[in-house]
Amino acid sequence: MSIENKKTLEVYDVAGKVYLENSIKHDMLDLEKAKRKKDKLHEFIRKSFEVLPIGSKIIEIGSANGENAKYISSLGYTVTASDIANCFLDEIKKAGFDPIKFNVIEDEFPGKFFGIFCWKVFVHFTKGDALKVLKKSYLALEENGIFIFNVINREVKQTDEEWVDFPKEYHMGVMRYYNYYYKEDLDKMIKDVGFEIIDFRKEGGEDNNKWLVYVLKKHQ
Repeated sequence: MSIENKKTLEVYDVAGKVYLENSIKHDMLDLEKAKRKKDKLHEFIRKSFEVLPIGSKIIEIGSANGENAKYISSLGYTVTASDIANCFLDEIKKAGFDPIKFNVIEDEFPGKFFGIFCWKVFVHFTKGDALKVLKKSYLALEENGIFIFNVINREVKQTDEEWVDFPKEYHMGVMRYYNYYYKEDLDKMIKDVGFEIIDFRKEGGEDNNKWLVYVLKKHQ
């Protein structure tokens, strides 16, 4: 694990509760917008995983408050919720799960899965960490398994990486590490690991260009 990721995990362990509280406050500023955003994500999740048989095992890396894990479970899948920060694990339990404490960079996956969901987590990985997670995720998936993740688009940033806090939705009062990706660089990394890109989109931000969103498929 890189020192950047290690220090960021320490931040979330201490200030993760602040992150969740400020996310709720941000949503309260415009409830209709927050609902549209949530509904859009849920529809994307549903369509991306619908190729998997009901009951398939799916693991979420970085479940935070358990909201996405709860939705995936409502679709009929068997969900393993996970996180590394203790405050997040407590929130996931409140959502009705028995989560595992899981560091995807350091720990081995607890078995094989047909789906992996990893939302707003790669933002804290160095390029080396990201490659390691892609390789480990590929090995943890069953044949034709689906891997969903997203990153922040380097094209909308002035630097490749930085330590930063944010004034609004993601405010925590302390800086953590963020890494940004050019699509062509990430595409090459993905294909070198062996994944097929079966869906890609850009979304978020003023120009709908902030996030690079990937749906990958494993082929033997």
